[in-house]
Amino acid sequence: MIRKIFLMMSVLLMFTGAIYAQGGTTGTTTASTDAAKPKRPPIFSPNKDQIMQVQKILTDKKLYTGTSDGKYNDATRAGIKSFQKDAGLRVTGTLNRATLEKFGVALTDKQKLIPVTASSTTPETEKTPKTPSATGTPKKPTTIFRANADQINAAQKLLKDKSFYTGEQTGKLDEGTRGGLKKYQEANGIKVTGTLNAVTLEKMGIALTDAQKASQSQE
Repeated sequence: MIRKIFLMMSVLLMFTGAIYAQGGTTGTTTASTDAAKPKRPPIFSPNKDQIMQVQKILTDKKLYTGTSDGKYNDATRAGIKSFQKDAGLRVTGTLNRATLEKFGVALTDKQKLIPVTASSTTPETEKTPKTPSATGTPKKPTTIFRANADQINAAQKLLKDKSFYTGEQTGKLDEGTRGGLKKYQEANGIKVTGTLNAVTLEKMGIALTDAQKASQSQE
């Protein structure tokens, strides 16, 4: 009888030890999983002085007509987009590290610790990839409207005739041409973008290509 009791106690002790061992293993695994989670990178944010410096530069480049108040408004974002496009950066309208450095604006010590991301330096393609919508139906790619060299050349001639542009007819949408387009758009009640979009071309009496007409009809 005593032997049976001894055997039962031995089995009970072994079972209890196994339970504690499993509990210890589970805790270690959870700790390891938590430690393996990657930390979220810090977010790059410009300060008021940097935004003011950028606004002044955009004003000098005729990409911004507002005041240098250090406010991150829509007009400032539009000017930044034009600058990014000309500089070969990704067009986001935000003042990320790559854009600030391209402007020549000094970074703070804290900002210097945040690396440049590939997404801020890689230009966007003309068509955005298809992405599934909330219902699972893929969205149609959005085509960016672009004027060709002949259309830009014709626009430059018209802008020169109206004294909105003093440069050469190069067929290139440079800063001087963008400045002239803004003046023309403002004078004709068109949304001031500094871009040679379909509305501006039609107002100038410059014909659209078949491809451009097709892209407009799909919107």
